[in-house]
Amino acid sequence: MTTDRAEAADSAARPPRVDAHHHVWDLSVRDQPWTRDLPVLRRDFTMTDLAPELDAHGIDATVVVETVNSADETLELLRLHARDSRVAGVVGWADLTAPDLAGTLDRLRAAEGGTGLVGLRHQVQLEPPGAADGDWLLRRDVAAGLDVLGERGLVFDLIVTAAQLPSAIEAVRRHPGTSFVLDHAGKPPVAAGAVEPWATHIAELAALPNVAVKFSGLLTEAGDGQRDAEHLLPYVRPLLAEFGARRLMFGSDWPVCTLAADYEQTLSITETLLQTLDDADRAAVYGGTAIRWYGPDFGRGAAA
Repeated sequence: MTTDRAEAADSAARPPRVDAHHHVWDLSVRDQPWTRDLPVLRRDFTMTDLAPELDAHGIDATVVVETVNSADETLELLRLHARDSRVAGVVGWADLTAPDLAGTLDRLRAAEGGTGLVGLRHQVQLEPPGAADGDWLLRRDVAAGLDVLGERGLVFDLIVTAAQLPSAIEAVRRHPGTSFVLDHAGKPPVAAGAVEPWATHIAELAALPNVAVKFSGLLTEAGDGQRDAEHLLPYVRPLLAEFGARRLMFGSDWPVCTLAADYEQTLSITETLLQTLDDADRAAVYGGTAIRWYGPDFGRGAAA
């Protein structure tokens, strides 16, 4: 068997490997204001930049995630899905509070690459604490939007701080018909060396069956001298114990991860932290969970 045929046979035999969380942007098209004080990220990042990393590490498919609350960005990411077979799914943005959210979702799905829409995300981490109507996730207009997502079979990615986890728990509890994914493990306070109350909140969230968690972003939450297994394991153990591998998915958070480590280093430390998993659990974390959680249309409609 030739080398090319052997590689093709191996790829067909093994489960797909998925990077369930990364970003792309072109600053000439849209500014990323949050990068202004982060010079490492103050440039364009494209799939052309990411492709060599995916090839080098056997990553077959990715989920690209919104970076700003912009409907235009979502359309651009869907077009990327249509034109790049590696982009199996898009977690975009739409106004969750809009009365015509259902119509917006229909229009997104009818757009070029619209079959790649697997979920939405909103920058909840930037929302101030609520007043009479509750925190952002618990507002009535947001609740109506979360129900629409559930009806349409779309996931809501939760990008929240550790302090916002109680609101996230309550939102997941109130919407059992909607699937959620907690991004970056809820941003545990690694730099501060604090495990509680984050770990207790993770256990409460994991008790709800309609939420999974992304094994991502831990390196950027760590401080200098903490980006190793010794410092990260106290946060990994609760994730594995409470969620289990079948509700855990790997995401590089590229290129944000480059604030702390390059793609290879990010994947290497992840593999070290998960080295006790058996083959079946590893296959879940590195692909199976993302494929199952993001639904039956995950990966369809991309260019061949």
